[in-house]
Amino acid sequence: MDAVFGPFIEFGFMRRALVGCLALAVAAPLLGVFLMLRRTSLTAEVLAHGVTPGIAAGFLIAGLSVPAMSLGGLVAGLAVAVGAGALSRATGGREDASLTALYLIALALGVTLVSLRGDTADLTHLLFGQVLGVDDPALLLMAGVATLTLPLLALAWRPLALECFDPGFAQAEGVRGGLWHALFLVLVVLNVLAAFQAMGTLMAVGLMMLPAVASRHWARELSGLAYAAVGLAVLSALFGLLASYHLDLPSGPAIVLTAGVLWVVSVVAGPVDGLLVRWLARPHLAG
Repeated sequence: MDAVFGPFIEFGFMRRALVGCLALAVAAPLLGVFLMLRRTSLTAEVLAHGVTPGIAAGFLIAGLSVPAMSLGGLVAGLAVAVGAGALSRATGGREDASLTALYLIALALGVTLVSLRGDTADLTHLLFGQVLGVDDPALLLMAGVATLTLPLLALAWRPLALECFDPGFAQAEGVRGGLWHALFLVLVVLNVLAAFQAMGTLMAVGLMMLPAVASRHWARELSGLAYAAVGLAVLSALFGLLASYHLDLPSGPAIVLTAGVLWVVSVVAGPVDGLLVRWLARPHLAG
């Protein structure tokens, strides 16, 4: 028990890291569930890279200022999301192709901007974050985004669910899909920005998507997927931080790797379409 609770009791930076990661874990995976159901899981990764030039611009103007980098990232992320949709409508191409082009350009531009002024440590912070160095502004951002996401997502829950499972019925019922989709994208960008403070742009979506993808092996209904995704994210945050502390690993990657291990366990042993369940359910020939 001391190995589990000791680090959080003894060290304030571990408690702060845990609180920040738990704030991410209760909100971001819910968005990941809807991204998974809409078959747009890579959208979160695209937006995570899309915020990079805005964060870099905020860094160039104000240094490592959370408000400046967050505002710049929000503008850049929304520009990528809206710009991809506008380009696909204007050219008749696929939206995912436009998103891919924009996020690659955005990532390269962001790294270039940071390199103009910063050093290797600044670039590492941008790309990989620093969970154990979360300060008060970053912690307030994580908690604030989670506090905003949960009620807004509760408001949008039914329209988003209808669009996922029965888009024809949603259209017949007059659900304003464009409006709810825009709100959903804003929430994704905000959660990516909150996660960036801890995990950087390269792994900001780790707690959003891995628990969500793993949840499909633990439940079939939307509510069950939501509970499973949040539970897996909380476990990933807790045991990822403990692995980081005891094994002297970088915290962000340790959390994402823990989420990856839980995904593998879910794929193998999950009660819904897990490999073991499928193997045991196969009819065996009598010897």
